[in-house]
Amino acid sequence: MNKKTATILLLACLAALLLAVNSGANKGGNSETAAEPYDAAKYGPEAPIVWETPVQAKFSHQTHTKMGLSCDVCHGGLFEMRQGAATEAGDFTMEAFAEGKYCGMCHNGGMAFDTSTNCGGCHDAPDEPVLFTYPVKAVVFRHEVHVDEGGLDCEACHKEVFTMKKGSIEEAERQRSLGTDEESKRKYLEDLHNRYCGSCHDADQAFGYLTRCTVCHVGVKGYRELTGETETDQAH
Repeated sequence: MNKKTATILLLACLAALLLAVNSGANKGGNSETAAEPYDAAKYGPEAPIVWETPVQAKFSHQTHTKMGLSCDVCHGGLFEMRQGAATEAGDFTMEAFAEGKYCGMCHNGGMAFDTSTNCGGCHDAPDEPVLFTYPVKAVVFRHEVHVDEGGLDCEACHKEVFTMKKGSIEEAERQRSLGTDEESKRKYLEDLHNRYCGSCHDADQAFGYLTRCTVCHVGVKGYRELTGETETDQAH
């Protein structure tokens, strides 16, 4: 066999090999295309369940069922097989979890991570700023500044400093007396800052709360810009 013939045969073999590879790829498709359709009867609803009260939280059935848990592990002892039942019961809270109810039955630090840890497993930090309107209007807090830029996890503030419930600070502060004289007001505000944001904003871990006030205190004008409220709305 001469050199020219050998070259032709080699090229023919390569062409046949490429044709076979392409044919197999087209026949089998990629793994995503060939994957079986999601079996909701076996794994539960594909979309996560989202609770809005007392705060937003999400639950994925398939995260649990694909690890081998059957439906009757949670239904109908821990959870009724009815949408909204846990919310209606009024005890779907972190306190209840700590007592072993609902998610706390397994998420106790033994069988699975404790409900007081790994907050991001169920909760997403809000995209919208949190606006406090009492005792002053208004103070703004942005999660992304602290979580995305500052690298803090949820547990840095929740549960020791802030409870995971909307409006809890306003509720608590309305029960306290502001006092009438300037000294009482000063002590009240000093205590308020120290108990909450001042636990980090102490001029050591972060800028002190007595400086750069307008970073957080946006006032009535800032409140209107963030909410779209007008003076006419406020009058009504």
